[in-house]
Amino acid sequence: MYLADTNIFLEALLGQEKKNDVQSFLQNIDLSTIYITDLSLHSIGIILYRLKNFALFSSFLEDIIVDGVGILSLSLEDLKTLDLIVDKFDLDFDDAYQYAVAAKYEMQLISFDTDFDRTERKRKEPIEVLQ
Repeated sequence: MYLADTNIFLEALLGQEKKNDVQSFLQNIDLSTIYITDLSLHSIGIILYRLKNFALFSSFLEDIIVDGVGILSLSLEDLKTLDLIVDKFDLDFDDAYQYAVAAKYEMQLISFDTDFDRTERKRKEPIEVLQ
């Protein structure tokens, strides 16, 4: 199972440099094995709405979420432990949240964010999963 970080989806949605890697990942991996956090989902919404790209957010929800990518969140008790993750790995809140979800559900973290390389779980980029 894979936990895709916010930047994975934004890379494709915003047509950035590694969009083809993300598209290949999403096309070649069973979507039911890919998850996103509620924090990532909301962050993507915030960014796309700031860009006035409401239709792209709706399309993202329909194409990705409805078609199989699961959404995970942390409980209140889990949230209380984020400070330990932040201190241990020198992460910010959103990275600690992603890390905590990946650890809780024993998932491989998929991200372009090198901050995760400092953690015990590390990360993989989409192209690495396909190799």
